[in-house]
Amino acid sequence: MDLARFDYQLPEVLIAQEPPADRAGARMLVLDRAHTRWEDRQFRDFPEFLRAGDCLVLNDSRVFPARLFGHRAGVHALPIGKKNPKRREYLSGEVEVFLLRPVGSGGRDWEALVRPGRKMPVGERIAFDGGLEAEIVARGEFGERTIRFSGERDLYAEFEKIGHVPLPPYIKRRDEPADRERYQTVFAREKGSVAAPTAGLHFTPEIIAQCRGRGAEVACVTLHVGLGTFQPLHTEQVEQATLHAEQYQITAENAAKLRAAERLVAVGTTAVRTIETARSTGALHGETDIFIYPGFEFRGAGAMLTNFHLPRTSLLLLVCAFAGTELTLAAYRHAVEDRYRFYSYGDCMLIL
Repeated sequence: MDLARFDYQLPEVLIAQEPPADRAGARMLVLDRAHTRWEDRQFRDFPEFLRAGDCLVLNDSRVFPARLFGHRAGVHALPIGKKNPKRREYLSGEVEVFLLRPVGSGGRDWEALVRPGRKMPVGERIAFDGGLEAEIVARGEFGERTIRFSGERDLYAEFEKIGHVPLPPYIKRRDEPADRERYQTVFAREKGSVAAPTAGLHFTPEIIAQCRGRGAEVACVTLHVGLGTFQPLHTEQVEQATLHAEQYQITAENAAKLRAAERLVAVGTTAVRTIETARSTGALHGETDIFIYPGFEFRGAGAMLTNFHLPRTSLLLLVCAFAGTELTLAAYRHAVEDRYRFYSYGDCMLIL
């Protein structure tokens, strides 16, 4: 299967740079698979599409400030230039570290993307604000590094002090204090994600209450979003691609809700991947590198809410597997023509 088949043209102006003032104020394209048609609605209408026997499945993973800026230990870092305030120029030993996930049992080792990577060999040390330091101890197969933090400090507390919200690179601005709240779902609980499960950003407590009012159950699963979700595919043949593993967990209480439901309405591709991993393996926790593309047989998810995704990505392939490639791409063309807002802070699609 050729990856080029999953491409589309998107004017850059349609890439949302800011979240809507109202979380629930997004537009929602409702895609009807049975009748191969779509309808333009508002996200506020979402509860209308639920019914008794449904279970709304939310990913409660919490984003932490995963982007750190430091400098090579022993090299003085100059002030940030004004040329490119989001992408620093690394002319003075400055280093950007994008944390992915902790590894090992000690809690001090982390997988991370390091920039500029070619100038940072194993053994290089990085100094951050406040005296925090780390050493590069290994290289990975996906371009990531393993870095080891020194000392005994609470790392998550340090990240909260010195880290930046890990906005995706297509948002062409620096993160702002408001992003700490807006690039986070209202139901986020378990810290560990380095990108938001963006379909969940539209929900408010009031919308969730309306879903329950329709007779739907609400269950949470946890998949910590990492490299497996947002890394580009590096092969032109879909079947040859592999995804980086990510951690997931479903509590026994929530698993019982999933089993009892007549229809699982998954909020986001991460919820779908968690549901399908658990259904296929029988395991309620562990790591998953499940790669869903057209031809996949879904065992759990019956409906899905999702944002619009980048072309030629595993996320778009998952949506095509769920809704059908031709219908999905036709709906995307309609969304472009009708000026929907795309990607993390953009509008959404409900697939029934």
